[in-house]
Amino acid sequence: MKIKDLRVSKTKLIDYLGDVEPAWSPGSTVKSNIGGTTFTEIELDNGNIGIGPGCDESILSDAKEYLIGKSPVDAISHFKYLIYKTRNIPYNGLAGIDVALWDLKGKIEGKSISEILGKKKDYLIPYSSFVILSDPDERAEMSEKLLGEGWKSIKVRLHHDEYEKDIETIEKIVSKTNGKLDILVDANQAQSSYPWQPGIIWDMERAKKTNEAMHEFGCYWLEEPRPRFNYKELSELVSMKKTKIAGGENNTVVSDFHEMIEKNAYDVLQPESMVLGGITPLIEIGDLSKKHNKEIVPHHGGGDIGVIAHIHLLSTWENAPYCEMLNDPPLSSYKHKFYIFNENPEVIDGKIKVPEGPGLGVTIKEDLIIRE
Repeated sequence: MKIKDLRVSKTKLIDYLGDVEPAWSPGSTVKSNIGGTTFTEIELDNGNIGIGPGCDESILSDAKEYLIGKSPVDAISHFKYLIYKTRNIPYNGLAGIDVALWDLKGKIEGKSISEILGKKKDYLIPYSSFVILSDPDERAEMSEKLLGEGWKSIKVRLHHDEYEKDIETIEKIVSKTNGKLDILVDANQAQSSYPWQPGIIWDMERAKKTNEAMHEFGCYWLEEPRPRFNYKELSELVSMKKTKIAGGENNTVVSDFHEMIEKNAYDVLQPESMVLGGITPLIEIGDLSKKHNKEIVPHHGGGDIGVIAHIHLLSTWENAPYCEMLNDPPLSSYKHKFYIFNENPEVIDGKIKVPEGPGLGVTIKEDLIIRE
């Protein structure tokens, strides 16, 4: 079975729900839609199709030149060549090719990606990853609602202009939920490769104070409290042995994670397949995390196909306590992103089942697909 074609296709826009201002990008908005996404398809000469996230046309062109006529099965070797051959683009890059190749590999072998990689868990614990920076009372009400729906863990964006408002937010959530939710907090201080970004910028004093305070509240981790390459100060926060320090979502190469570990910059590694170029580099980072006794919880994966890829990886790692799922209803419910799938992955009683079908174990509804 050989690769016949590579293309980027679209899903029909089903509904526009409104604009959302993400906490990590203050002053800008993104559209909340059902459908209206792009995804990559790799088709074999027997008609089988593998799917991955969207991919830039320049990368698709390079991948076509290399992959057409080849077997998709050696996905790791294909990734190594393509990461050398073409430039990767975060959230619109090689992940589209790599994930689609792994999907095809699973379909050819009749196994899920998790089975190929050594599945250890049938269910994962997702955390509801909030999207907006909101009023403490509203965040507490949302947390109580999610607890009532069975969620076991949440992640709260925590970088108001005033430190006191951050503390009030967690205080009210803990009070409203009676301490029954695992709480993770995200400072979003590593969005830029340069030490400046929109919104409040924390100094080390605020990072230390927050680390202490979140430890007292019993929060599981504090994410990205300082810029992404400030390994010295991140390591200092780790050495406080208070709240676990997490990060790595915007780091673009595997070598960064070797340096993070060498400098003890994080307790929890958060690689993002959509940034690093797919499943293949995350396999290496997962092995690295186990070797050095670090926890690993990949970043959100873009909300749809990337999340499913991460679920397969997470099921193979015993040092992975959670699975990130963007979920801040009503506008940013995880269900909006999953609508495109026939299989309807769903959080039930605070758990999500690892797909069992071959490859990714999910397929896109044919009536939603637009092919050019």
